[in-house]
Amino acid sequence: MNRPGPTPEARDAARAAAHWLTLLESADAAFDTAALQRWRDSSLHHEAAWQKALRLRQRFAAVPASVGMATLDRPAMARRAVLKRALGVAALVPTAWLLGRELPLDVWRADLHTATGEQRRWSLADGSALQLNTDSAVNLDLATRRLILLRGEMALKVVGDAPLSIQSPYGLISVSRGEACLRLSEHECRVSVLSGAAQVQPLRGPLLGLEPGQQVDFQATGAGSVRRFDMLQLGWRDGVLTAQDQPLGDFLRDLARYRPGVLRWDEALESLRVTGSFRLENTDRILALLSASLPMDVHLRTRYWVTLTLRKNSA
Repeated sequence: MNRPGPTPEARDAARAAAHWLTLLESADAAFDTAALQRWRDSSLHHEAAWQKALRLRQRFAAVPASVGMATLDRPAMARRAVLKRALGVAALVPTAWLLGRELPLDVWRADLHTATGEQRRWSLADGSALQLNTDSAVNLDLATRRLILLRGEMALKVVGDAPLSIQSPYGLISVSRGEACLRLSEHECRVSVLSGAAQVQPLRGPLLGLEPGQQVDFQATGAGSVRRFDMLQLGWRDGVLTAQDQPLGDFLRDLARYRPGVLRWDEALESLRVTGSFRLENTDRILALLSASLPMDVHLRTRYWVTLTLRKNSA
């Protein structure tokens, strides 16, 4: 039997634990142990991930004797430099191993993939165009005109008369001479048709046809109701994140997909409303713009650890 994959909470906790471990091993004088403890106390997932990180550090922390002996006859500055590099490797090994355990191996081995915050475009052999959004992965099987969406979000523009198929964990999507976007989440896949036509075949349930301007979410057991969608939802294809009177919490959850590291915010910020179009090429600037227009303060511990709070004495 296959081992169930990690939940989104476990993956997020693993990333954060790896980041905390790296900060701890860097011997940064500004390291905030109280902040680490608050993070651990805030969730059972956090504490479990941290305990796993500590066990891994103990497993990999021993510096080989040959490395230690080689530093003894060096000047003090050289000894510190060598030992720092050795300890850095000792820290990175468990960090990489931890992330590798929590993130699916097939994502790392995918034919095409993007990093967090990255969007990329490719031209396929038949002239069709593929674009991947942040933190996404796709395998290619062009001999059978099939793509396999492993993670994240993609846009596909199909040319010619032969349809292209996209395999997802929940079923098969076929796109004919047109453009469609797919977004894969933990429990479902969303298909949005911009032009042409698409067919959705869940693992169980009837075949469903979609026309331009239509969108549907489907799971292995079948599809939900077909609905119209706002084209602004797909602004990521042009590097833009757009909100129209959107709850700030929802906007921040979407923005966090484009930022490496940890983005946290006070619950009091959830219900604030945001409207605007924001360029994804600089998410730090997006946070600054939000802070300028909303009663929100941005606290940057590092580029990869940001906390948002409700501004005190705000009206």
